[in-house]
Amino acid sequence: MFRKILVANRGEIALRVICACKDLGIKTVAVYSEADRNSLHVRFADEAICIGPAKSTRSYLDIPSVISAAEIANVDAIHPGYGFLSENANFAEVCEECGIKFIGPRPDVTRLMGLKQRAIEAMKAAGIPTVPGSDGIVRTPEEAAAVAERIGYPVLVKASAGGGGRGMRVVECAEELPHLLAQAQQEAEAAFSNSDVYVEKFIRAPRHIEFQVLADEFGDVRILGERECSIQRRHQKLVEEAPSPAVSPGLRRDISEKLARALSDVGYSNAGTVEFLMDDSGQLYFIEVNARIQVEHPVTELVTGVDLVRSQILIAYGEPLSRILPAEIPIRGHAIECRINAEHPEKFTPSPGRITGLNLPGGIGIRVDTAAYTDGVIPPYYDSLVAKLIAYGDTREEATARMRRALEMFVVEGIYTSIPLHQRILAHPDFVSGKLDTHFLSRLDAVPATA
Repeated sequence: MFRKILVANRGEIALRVICACKDLGIKTVAVYSEADRNSLHVRFADEAICIGPAKSTRSYLDIPSVISAAEIANVDAIHPGYGFLSENANFAEVCEECGIKFIGPRPDVTRLMGLKQRAIEAMKAAGIPTVPGSDGIVRTPEEAAAVAERIGYPVLVKASAGGGGRGMRVVECAEELPHLLAQAQQEAEAAFSNSDVYVEKFIRAPRHIEFQVLADEFGDVRILGERECSIQRRHQKLVEEAPSPAVSPGLRRDISEKLARALSDVGYSNAGTVEFLMDDSGQLYFIEVNARIQVEHPVTELVTGVDLVRSQILIAYGEPLSRILPAEIPIRGHAIECRINAEHPEKFTPSPGRITGLNLPGGIGIRVDTAAYTDGVIPPYYDSLVAKLIAYGDTREEATARMRRALEMFVVEGIYTSIPLHQRILAHPDFVSGKLDTHFLSRLDAVPATA
């Protein structure tokens, strides 16, 4: 087994990886910026190394600094968590060149999955439905217009190397296409240093469904069910649940079998998530692969009983899935996750600052993944996540009731949080009935905010 792992991240995911390492008897090394000097991941790791100032480009995203820390600490492997360097194929390559195991997919596979149009082509070859659109990159308004005329407006212009809604524009008519195409290309270049975009049919008010993947280094791929991630704001997920209320056992089985074949064919290994849109007829369309652990992985862990981060480490060490997972993994019960962010629940403005009081909820069926503590600071430099609150029950109704109870008992003083927003979401009739789509937040006005 690995002797020592460096955790190239911060906050709750860094703590999550440290916990998995402790369970396996592996020593851990935390890296931190000057702004995170007093963070819990620094305290609970076996060693900690400062890698730069608060700005992430000079610390958590600085590959030479992270690699230097790994070499100083003499680690065997690096776990990147999510965000930051987790899907950076260049970073994975540098790790390999330095004799350090990168806990994630191979660099060539990460590059393939990161270029969305190439990933779409790989999925098409496996018979997985994809959104109608261009056969490749479009570079001129004339090329884009030809695709739009063929598939019909509205269309979506999307960055090939993108994510998080950047480099993305909805085009309602032909007159809008030239300038929105140019905007998407410019934004993609600024965000990803890659101006390539493609065009696909815009599906109004779809569900956002994703499937959890684990794959070993011997071609064995397992799909651990799906998650519903439709409740979003500006393409950022707020609430996730597993399983999805809209996915039948037959559809789950069909998509899982096709995904396992497709990902085995491309040589995928370690953890990942395959994302789909679902239209109002229940048809799933592949959109992208996230070649890393996801923020919302706890809901899958609760309904499958599989420790995904522990599995990542064992896969990277060379263990086959047959020795990590049972032959059959049934989905039992229902789990819901609320991302508690440091932001005003109505204005959605950031609310960094010092936490002056904190009460974390507990009780049967409640899990809290967090790095927050009383007198701890939520810095303004990074993601605003304070905690992930997860509720589990035998049924969706029981999980919802437990989540409502936990939200009432969750107290964070000194900063604003999104807790009141989550309470409104769970009270909405459409949430209760499972009528979800990516435009859900626009229907919240009918439910008043709570104090």
